[in-house]
Amino acid sequence: MATGRTHRPATRSRGIPEATVARLPLYLRALTALSERSVPTVSSEELAAAAGVNSAKLRKDFSYLGSYGTRGVGYDVEYLVYQISRELGLTQDWPVVIVGIGNLGAALANYGGFASRGFRVAALIDADPTMAGKPVAGIPVQHSDDLEKIIQDNGVSIGVIATPAGAAQAVCDRLVAAGVTSILNFAPTVLSVPEGVDVRKVDLSIELQILAFHEQRKAGEVAASDGGVPAAPARSQSADQGPDGDMPAVMPA
Repeated sequence: MATGRTHRPATRSRGIPEATVARLPLYLRALTALSERSVPTVSSEELAAAAGVNSAKLRKDFSYLGSYGTRGVGYDVEYLVYQISRELGLTQDWPVVIVGIGNLGAALANYGGFASRGFRVAALIDADPTMAGKPVAGIPVQHSDDLEKIIQDNGVSIGVIATPAGAAQAVCDRLVAAGVTSILNFAPTVLSVPEGVDVRKVDLSIELQILAFHEQRKAGEVAASDGGVPAAPARSQSADQGPDGDMPAVMPA
C-alpha cells in the first residue's frame, strides 16, 4: 500500500494556483454528494452553486485539470470525483498522527470522515503518561517519548497538532525532524517551520471573531436603514478593560 512518505501531490508540478487547490475540496464534497444520489452529470452552474462559487471561476479551475465538460450535457460526476481525488492525492493512503489527545484531539480521532477521504489515523500521541495505552476511537494512545519512532514506523508525512499553544512549537520541531512535511495546526499559535514544510492553521476563535465582525456590520446597516444610530453593545469592564480601566494591549486568543 502506498504511503505519504514517498508521494507528493501533483498540483505544484502542474502549476495549479493555490486558490484553485483550496477550492478543489469544495468541488469534491459537492460531487461526492451528487454521486451518492446517483446523479450522472452536472452543469457548471449547478455544481458552482453547490460548492458556493461562481460558475466562471469553476470552469477556470477545471481547465487546470484538463476537464472542460460537454456542451449541453455538463460534467461527468464520477469522472470528476476521480480526477479531483487524484489531483489532491486522495487515491492513495495517507497515514496521519494526531499529537495532543485532549478534548479536541479525541474529537478529531473520533471523526469518521478521515478514512473516506484517503486519510488513516496511524497513531495518537500524548505527553501525559496516564494516557498511554488508553484507547481513543479504538486506537491506543502512545507516549510522546516514542514520537520519532512512531513517525518512522508508520511512514507518516502529515501530522496534526492539537496541543496547548505552549507545547505546539516543540511538537512541531520534533515532527519536522522526524520527517513530517505537512502539518495541520489546531493550537492557537503561529508555528515556525523550515522551507519545504507546509502548515495549515485552524483557529476556531479567529473564525468566530470574523463572524462577530460581520454580525456587527449587519446590525449597523439595519440600524442605519431604520434611520437610527447603532448603539455600541454593552460590555462588562472585565471583557475589554484592564484593572485600571485601560484597554488591554493584546486581544485574548
